[in-house]
Formats: sequence, C-alpha cells, structure tokens
Amino acid sequence: MSLQSGDNIGPYQILTSIGAGGMGQVYRARDPRLKRDVAIEVSAAQFSERFEREAQAIAALNHPLFARSMTLARTT
Repeated sequence: MSLQSGDNIGPYQILTSIGAGGMGQVYRARDPRLKRDVAIEVSAAQFSERFEREAQAIAALNHPLFARSMTLARTT
C-alpha cells in the first residue's frame, strides 16, 4: 500500500513518508482528534503476522525512552 500526502487511514491524515524497510513503509501522520503528529507503519502483506506479534511486544513495554504503540488495525 502506497500512501500520499493528504490520504487518510482511519482518523489519521498522512503528511509524508519518513522511511521504508524490509517489512513496510513508515509515514508521518496527523491525529486531528488529539492535535498531534504520529508515526504509522504499514507492513507488507507477507509480514502481517510478524508485524502483529511485534506490535503486541512493543505495547507491553513501558519506558520513557521507548515509543508507545497506540493502536493496531488491519485494512484491505
């Protein structure tokens, strides 16, 4: 899935692409409800199960120097 500036994923508006890797693409987006920028990672289809396991592991962490996972969603 390739997203462009101005596209929406749920309530989040895509601002720009900030990186890509072997598992997918990372975008900078805006959460208009909370008026803050967020990072959204979109995984490649073949990594969806691995991506979900990693999201669960990250969500279990609680440390001020670690990014927090706020939500996990599947789109088609």
